[in-house]
Amino acid sequence: MSRSDATPDPAAPSAGVPAAQGSAAQGPSTRGPSTRASSTRASSTRVPPARVAPAKVSYAQAVSARLAAGAVRVFLVAAALFWLLPTFGLLLSSFLSPGDLNKGGWWQALTAPARLTAGNYERLLANETITASLLNTVAIAVPATLLVLVLGAFAGYAFAWLEFPGRDWLFLVVVGLLVVPVQVALIPVSELFGSIGLFETTAGVVLFHTAFGLPFAVFLLRNFFAEIPRELLEAARLDGAGELRLFARVVLPLGGPAIASLGIFQFLWVWNDMLVALVFADSANPPVTVALQQQVRQFGNNIDVLAPGAFLSMVIPLIVFFAFQRQFVSGVMAGAIK
Repeated sequence: MSRSDATPDPAAPSAGVPAAQGSAAQGPSTRGPSTRASSTRASSTRVPPARVAPAKVSYAQAVSARLAAGAVRVFLVAAALFWLLPTFGLLLSSFLSPGDLNKGGWWQALTAPARLTAGNYERLLANETITASLLNTVAIAVPATLLVLVLGAFAGYAFAWLEFPGRDWLFLVVVGLLVVPVQVALIPVSELFGSIGLFETTAGVVLFHTAFGLPFAVFLLRNFFAEIPRELLEAARLDGAGELRLFARVVLPLGGPAIASLGIFQFLWVWNDMLVALVFADSANPPVTVALQQQVRQFGNNIDVLAPGAFLSMVIPLIVFFAFQRQFVSGVMAGAIK
């Protein structure tokens, strides 16, 4: 036997080792990586979820849903008409003469439209007391609303984004003032205004409405301003904006809906107020609510003056509400979502 014939072949399996074991020993070096790769690809491949077919709605269910939605709309429209019925009656009463009002109610204008006349409004506008009271009401409502908006916005921003000692405790005091009724402060504030010369003045009424409107304004605007992203304010500070510029350029535009909603609430409350006006306003120059109350006769209601005066006092708040309706709705919805 030659030397070359005695040299074992390295590719052949050694003696005593089964061929299956040899192939198994060689498996990791030959087929292992491809096996792992295929298993990895198999595991990484995600089976898309099966699409669930939408449930079929029967014709009866669709009809019942439409009828239910229509019934809800009819109910809402009926409720709105029922709610507006007194206002509609007041409008028709303001266009009826005193003789026609004494014969029947406002509904007679529906059957006899020829009885409607504008004489009540002519006499009302000729009454200097009523016209002066409307101007006095504007002089009270506008400053009281603007002061609450300005001071409330500054205080709300301070409580939301400025750090100062006792901030949380002061905010709790503001929240606690929300439950203080107006009637509790009438006597002590009257004594205070009498000592400093503000009793029976327009400035006194404005200050009283401002003081009692601020707690709610601070509470509302602070919660709204606190929802502004901190990153937005930090970016403005990095650009060199100070606190006043940040407040005017960033916070106020974002808080416009909440401020508009607050302004509508405050204006309507001050315009329709009668209790504070009776106590603190000048009896010689009262607002419109007090002036209409003074027009009541001793033995009966002066309906030919009260009806057009009451409706005229309602027109201005309605104009304000519809003028800022979009801001009001967006502010209320933003507060509800947050």
